[in-house]
Amino acid sequence: MKNETSHRYNKLRVAAYCRVSTDKDDQTNSLISQRRYFADYINRHEDWVLNDVYYDEGISGTQTKKRAGFNAMIDEAMQGGIDLILTKEVCRFARNTVDTLSYTRKLKDRGIGVIFTIDNIDTRDADGELRLTIMASIAQEESRKTSERVKWGQKRRMEQGVVFGRDMLGYTVQNGTLFVNEEEVPIVRAIFHKFTNEGKGTHVIARELLEEGMRPMRVKLWSNTIILRVLRNEKYVGDLCQKKTYTPNYLTHAKKYNRGDEEMVYLKDHHKPIIDRELWNRTQAELLRRSPSEDVKSKHSNRYWCSGKLYCGLCGQRYVSRTKKLKNGTIYKAWRCYAAANHGAKKISSFGEEIGCDNGSINEKALLTCMHYCICKLQANQKELKREIMQEIKEIKGVTEKKPDTKRIQKKMDALAAKKRKAIDLMLDGLITKSDLQEQTKWYEEQLAELAEALHTAGKEDTANAAELHEYENYLTALDEIMSFDESNESLYREILDKMVIYHDKTVEVWLKCVPFGMKLSVSSSGKNDDYHTDILSMEIVQKS
Repeated sequence: MKNETSHRYNKLRVAAYCRVSTDKDDQTNSLISQRRYFADYINRHEDWVLNDVYYDEGISGTQTKKRAGFNAMIDEAMQGGIDLILTKEVCRFARNTVDTLSYTRKLKDRGIGVIFTIDNIDTRDADGELRLTIMASIAQEESRKTSERVKWGQKRRMEQGVVFGRDMLGYTVQNGTLFVNEEEVPIVRAIFHKFTNEGKGTHVIARELLEEGMRPMRVKLWSNTIILRVLRNEKYVGDLCQKKTYTPNYLTHAKKYNRGDEEMVYLKDHHKPIIDRELWNRTQAELLRRSPSEDVKSKHSNRYWCSGKLYCGLCGQRYVSRTKKLKNGTIYKAWRCYAAANHGAKKISSFGEEIGCDNGSINEKALLTCMHYCICKLQANQKELKREIMQEIKEIKGVTEKKPDTKRIQKKMDALAAKKRKAIDLMLDGLITKSDLQEQTKWYEEQLAELAEALHTAGKEDTANAAELHEYENYLTALDEIMSFDESNESLYREILDKMVIYHDKTVEVWLKCVPFGMKLSVSSSGKNDDYHTDILSMEIVQKS
């Protein structure tokens, strides 16, 4: 009804925007006070009517992405529900110059003005954008200075030992101070003891903690990643390292890991430790010993053609690689569900939660057989496919089947030269006059000149065609290499595989990139370790949802 009344009396529908404090009591007072302010401001204009007051609480003005109230107001305006927007200051609207100008121009294109009441700027005025640009730039610069002051202040407080962070395993944070959580101390000490003194891996430690009833307080289940985080955290030896992350851009507020970009703040013996320094030092040395070098990491990440693309059809977890060296020296490779690898068969933990998975492992050779089978099915008509591809290449490259006949041109030139010599003989025999000879010779020379030009052009075309033919043959060779592959062409599989889903009933779903369907294969496997054979019993087409 409000909008209908507005239109009936031709009043402008005016919205107001403000940003208020995060403090709940302050927010209520501020919102009531600003609503009253804008209501009074609008009441002073007889042709205005209040549409709504939009607001955001405690969100930085340097970016608009997370400001729900601001975005709702812009959407309403774009849909024709607002004629004019009020806000107190440019810095309340946005402290990013680009955003300020972008949104005000977008609104102006729809005939919607923005009035900054305290800054006395109306974007509908002729000089409104100029004044707005100046004020927005000032607001952005003030935001930058504020950001620098806050960062400087935070670093000084960090140097004084104030903790910026949240509760973690073994510690709680209260008013910038770390306090030991005695209930979780045994878990921390167990992790360090199992890893360093007993030599256990992080996956094994995660499984044993669950089996021993040691429940993680802030995550659902233990994992190797969480265990590694604990082992590398200097707080457990009583030290404090801060500024591990930093904000490079005060406009986006996106955080990045600090890899030497800014100076960290490290305080030794800052608080009460949970483990002694001797165990800490041995743990760090053991972590370094077990971690692969950068070259090994790079090789490992590129080693497997299906890494990150295998999923369990029962629990949805990814499959992970498992390798072992056989007595004959060969490497046996298989893949296993992550949940099964870490927790074994499906069961209920001591906390009443389901862990583990009943899905089995699958041999690497079986996966390669499935990929080979799928691609062969797609390439049943290779000759026709190759012909179509080469035809496309011809059209793109402008290859022509017609070849210039240099031999024919040369033959015509030889015939004209012979006639020219015969004319001279006729003149010497007195059969034609000298003037007849000159006229005939001129005609022969003109014809020979034209043919010589044609021969030169044909020679160039012959050279170009020879190059095109060579390139064409290279294309054919490349296509033959692509289409003629063996079962172990892992580099090709890596490029075209989207994902595989492995089910408990010995079926494998294969999804290839740029193919609008998947192939569900029924697999029969026999043999053990390296003596392994796989047959495809049946195939079912699975449509993408």
